[in-house]
Amino acid sequence: MATIALFHSVLGLRPVELGAAERLRRAGHEVVAPDLYAGAVATTLDEGFGLLDRVGWDTVVERARRALVGLPEETVLAGVSMGTGVVGDLWPERPATAGVLLLHAAAELPATARPGLRAQLHAADPDAFAPPERVTALRHAAHAAGVALEVYRYPGAGHFYTDPDLPDHDPEAAELTWRRVRDFLASL
Repeated sequence: MATIALFHSVLGLRPVELGAAERLRRAGHEVVAPDLYAGAVATTLDEGFGLLDRVGWDTVVERARRALVGLPEETVLAGVSMGTGVVGDLWPERPATAGVLLLHAAAELPATARPGLRAQLHAADPDAFAPPERVTALRHAAHAAGVALEVYRYPGAGHFYTDPDLPDHDPEAAELTWRRVRDFLASL
């Protein structure tokens, strides 16, 4: 089974990430879900971006980096929305990662991504945080680097479709996402 570092959205560490971590633990994985905002949470994207501004991106990434200390080099990097940006910043420092999960937003592929690495992107369609041009660029970069990227789009779902506490929630798309994530992790 995998060791997974799950990085939260701009809203902070909330029940959706804690529930996802628990779901993955029940599947046999070891999961760390660090609180990158030190307890602060938001209820709207505007509040979340305000929190991010107050905490600062460098602090967020440094907290994420510290959460990885002592974890195996093969730890799967997983991010929810803003967390995909955290994954993108840490990925170059973790070349042995067993896999990458991008949920609700696309990240840039680092130049150091190793051939054969497996990655998944799960995003609503349409989604402002995974626009077609960014997803296309990610696909091209993955192909050029030899990264095995799977892209799953969920038409008609809202941005945070896996979060049962938000209006974007789409139960069918959320369950399909978690089945695909489970299968992905089992195959690493």
